[in-house]
Amino acid sequence: MAKVLALGGIFFKSENPMALRDWYVENLNMPQSHEDHPSLVLPYGGDAPGYSVWGPFSKDTEYFGPSDKAYMINLRVDNLEDMLAHLKSKGVEQVGEMEDGEYGKFAWIMDPEGTKVELWEAPRETS
Repeated sequence: MAKVLALGGIFFKSENPMALRDWYVENLNMPQSHEDHPSLVLPYGGDAPGYSVWGPFSKDTEYFGPSDKAYMINLRVDNLEDMLAHLKSKGVEQVGEMEDGEYGKFAWIMDPEGTKVELWEAPRETS
């Protein structure tokens, strides 16, 4: 039987898709796929094989706060501390404190359109 193996993408409405794409390229160093299209393609595997999580939350969760959106984006990063230092140098504020636990390191930021972004560094043994 066929099965889902990894997150295929996140699709959502945006006030200015190209400007938002440019923010993610500039601040999070995401690879720009096409100059004239807002989508970004993120290869999976290679230097950072692993897994993605499809995680439904209760409709009254406060976990996505301070965003008022019905979703949150989770992005896997290779070095969370370096990413946070880079973002701070760009004027991007962190939301709350970084957490380090069983599933790795987590920190949160808000993008320019008010979407909460969870940055995740997987534990080394499961990378």
